[in-house]
Amino acid sequence: MPLSAQYVAQEMEAASKAGDPQADELVSDLIDNKEIDGVNHLFRTINTLQPGMDYSTLPPRLAEFLKDASAEPPGWSEADVTAAEGFFRAHHGEASMLQGTVGLIGTYLSPTGAFTLRSTGRLGGVEGPGRRLSQSSRLFIDMGKENAMRDGTLKANVTKVRLVHASVRQLHKKSGVWDYKKWGEPVSQKYTTGAACVFSVQILQAMRNLGIHVSKDDAHGFVCAWHYVNHYLGTPEKWLLPKDADEVDRLWTAERDKEWKKTDDGVFMTQQAVKFYDDFLQPSTPATHDAFVAMIRVALTDKYADMAGLDKTPLAEGGKLIASGHKAVSGIGGGLLGENAKEAAGVNPYDRILGIASKAFNDVEKYALTHDKDDQPQMHQELGDNR
Repeated sequence: MPLSAQYVAQEMEAASKAGDPQADELVSDLIDNKEIDGVNHLFRTINTLQPGMDYSTLPPRLAEFLKDASAEPPGWSEADVTAAEGFFRAHHGEASMLQGTVGLIGTYLSPTGAFTLRSTGRLGGVEGPGRRLSQSSRLFIDMGKENAMRDGTLKANVTKVRLVHASVRQLHKKSGVWDYKKWGEPVSQKYTTGAACVFSVQILQAMRNLGIHVSKDDAHGFVCAWHYVNHYLGTPEKWLLPKDADEVDRLWTAERDKEWKKTDDGVFMTQQAVKFYDDFLQPSTPATHDAFVAMIRVALTDKYADMAGLDKTPLAEGGKLIASGHKAVSGIGGGLLGENAKEAAGVNPYDRILGIASKAFNDVEKYALTHDKDDQPQMHQELGDNR
């Protein structure tokens, strides 16, 4: 039975000490035998996972792992797939952009998560967040592709991320410097399920804060999609998100303030991310930067935006975007919200900023998926190896 708000506190305590034994055993062996580069190369040939596939060209250990990994989540149904597809038909672009901005910054508010990422080569943003954006963007894009939950392509890409998580976990373990008493297990099941909450119901909250209407059916579909991803990341059934948006919202709201804190690592990661996004904003002006940051601040709310170290901006006051009657608004490209912006019933004052942000994020995704001619998740042979 998946998680519930009633028992989430005690279950997450246990999950903080749990890794992913099946993936960990495989990856530990690959690292010890210096086979990571070869398996990373094989990743480029595996584009789908389906029951009954021929894995005879793969090393037996990897083939056996992939056979087991291809099983569907317990109780997964056609209705779940249909619900998820309905959400993405309505909101794929907006959700992708918010996952890649608000969602990623939300994961930096987990002290353990921010420390883990910062200590792991390019995943940590030492050279900017391009590597993590590459892996995450592929996931966000693939979630909304037609038939992605039917043809095995999404489960293949999520399974690759699962093995990346295992490589980070194993390398921290082998380093001898990880503080298990303080941090629990590296990339623990608690972290994985927490991130699924951030990328699902936290994004639904962000959409609501930005005036984007999401129907109850579509919210259910989005949470179903993350239940599916949560499963293929190697999470046991007892720690999976339930396929119930209201219940996930309740359990995440109950746990969020225990998990999110302001840390130097989190602020550093956020600053690196915003700087990276800035290069893709058009027009490239201080005012456009302010608008982009204002969008993220409103989506997160001031409380969590301050934890992340996001700049304050005159375009966001009291947790609301200034929609009209403010000189900062009219100064952006002849009027960010229209030259004669007016409050009007049925008009979302955030639309122009969302348009700028979505265009910028599309460019970020294009860059992230093509820089270094690499668009696949890659396991690590050693910490800081810049994969």
